[in-house]
Amino acid sequence: MRKVLVIHGPNLNLLGEREPNIYGSTTLEEINQSLQEQASKTGVELKVFQSNHEGELVEAIQGARHWADVIVINPAAYTHTSVAIRDALSAIAVPAIEVHLSNIHARENFRQASHISPVSVGQVVGFGKNSYLLALQAATLITLPEAKK
Repeated sequence: MRKVLVIHGPNLNLLGEREPNIYGSTTLEEINQSLQEQASKTGVELKVFQSNHEGELVEAIQGARHWADVIVINPAAYTHTSVAIRDALSAIAVPAIEVHLSNIHARENFRQASHISPVSVGQVVGFGKNSYLLALQAATLITLPEAKK
């Protein structure tokens, strides 16, 4: 059974009310429920974590190194600013998939640069809540490092 940790970054707890023209009307709870349903159907053990605090996100990544096979992460605003999250992902032998609800490459210039994508196996952007579901599907398909098999 593949083990996947989904990490939601800052302000994602406000989904459904925060800028619905950009992020949609789906709440984080609804996204998590959809992820859990897909995980159950595909035999994935799923854990979900959300924080608005960079250090807590780093600790969740570090803690995943002994449990998770894959991390699905939406670092939100930290995508563009956090070397600490990038370094945490780089430091562990757990492949990460970067996720964004909106297409960051079609947004403001400062949102187009990601510190996370260079240390991720892939990136899913622009499909709204389905970005998470596509990333979870990808998490079941990627080849794991030898240490995780």
